[in-house]
Amino acid sequence: MKYSLHSFIYAAYMFGAAIKCSDVLLSVQDIFACIILVLWLFCSNIFCNAVGMKSELVDVLDFGAVGNGKADSSEAFLKAWNFVCSRETESVRLIVPGKHTFLLHPVTFSGQCKAREIKFLIHGTIVSPVSPKAWEGLDQGKWLTFYGVSGLKVKGTGEINGRGWGWWNQSCRNHPGLAITFQSCKTSSLSELRIINSSQTHVLIEGSDHFIVKDVIITAPETSPNTDGIHISSASNIVIRNSRIGTGDDCVSIGDHTTNIDISRVKCGPGHGISIGSLGRAGNFVQVQNIRVSRVAFKGTANGARIKTWQVGRGYVRGVTFENLFFNSVKNPIIIDQNYCNVRGACKELPTGVHIRDVTYRNLWGTSSTHVGITMNCSQSVSCTGLLLQSIWLKSAMAGKRVISSCINAHGAAIGVVQPAPCFQD
Repeated sequence: MKYSLHSFIYAAYMFGAAIKCSDVLLSVQDIFACIILVLWLFCSNIFCNAVGMKSELVDVLDFGAVGNGKADSSEAFLKAWNFVCSRETESVRLIVPGKHTFLLHPVTFSGQCKAREIKFLIHGTIVSPVSPKAWEGLDQGKWLTFYGVSGLKVKGTGEINGRGWGWWNQSCRNHPGLAITFQSCKTSSLSELRIINSSQTHVLIEGSDHFIVKDVIITAPETSPNTDGIHISSASNIVIRNSRIGTGDDCVSIGDHTTNIDISRVKCGPGHGISIGSLGRAGNFVQVQNIRVSRVAFKGTANGARIKTWQVGRGYVRGVTFENLFFNSVKNPIIIDQNYCNVRGACKELPTGVHIRDVTYRNLWGTSSTHVGITMNCSQSVSCTGLLLQSIWLKSAMAGKRVISSCINAHGAAIGVVQPAPCFQD
């Protein structure tokens, strides 16, 4: 800890007081008690100073940001970011004040920063341009990007609005693909914000390690295309919890080269569920492992717990656990599709495939809106192995209808009550 000059002056003063104290007191015990008192006062002063220390606060308005929702505040935000990033301090706060709306064009907030912790506090509203022309000459896949930052905490009571409705009826190639990107960020977090109406994916976590998403609300219309809530790619040690996500695509999607992903206490719907994949589309070697999805409630989604891979892919998905999940009128509550294709069933059978193994489904219950509650559509060439169904209870969302399981080249075991009955090959 670095002590202030004031603390040392105070200490010197108190030391002098101790000497004077010893001049007038005759008892050794009294002298000792006097010194202890001085030390206590000195330490108390340091403690009070430490407790009273607060991180530096920087306001984007002080750098020229205009909160009318019309003027471009990108440069002002970038100046404010560069200022806080350069501060040699333990912690600094950059605030986007409430009761203001800020228009930002594509911008990248880059590290590496000198401050050990940066709190990016969003209490106002940030909106994107309404025209694709704002992306001319720029990476159309990005809007707000944090790159190479450690100790970043993006949080607040505000809102980030991608205003994607102008692109949803156009070709995906014209979409600025992402609302917020966290690229190569470490020991960072996103919390408490409301993120809405992205042109495509709302939050991308890529190449990052030890990242937490919590207490966020992510929404877009059910009809909005490719508007994943959160997509994770080439990342490890990612936690998503206590959040509500409802969009036109996956609530959470997990891409290639991911490990140690923990998703819990999420409300998902509308959307396409929580998906591992799609994986292996380019014929690449897939590496996905140690994925845990628990305490998720799915409502009216196209899928629940889904794994999807392309036949041309190679590699593996392993060490996956889906547990304590509730399905409310979900089309495919449990589904593995090793034959994922642009058009279902249109892709020819290939001798390659991503090996899916050691996947556990435990304590899953609720209703299916179709007659197939469990689908294990595995490759004829590379079978699914080590699958475990434990305590599964699915019934039809339609009165008087029954639910069945459907399996192709799926190998595993069942423990306890499993309804509908499993259809493993062994």
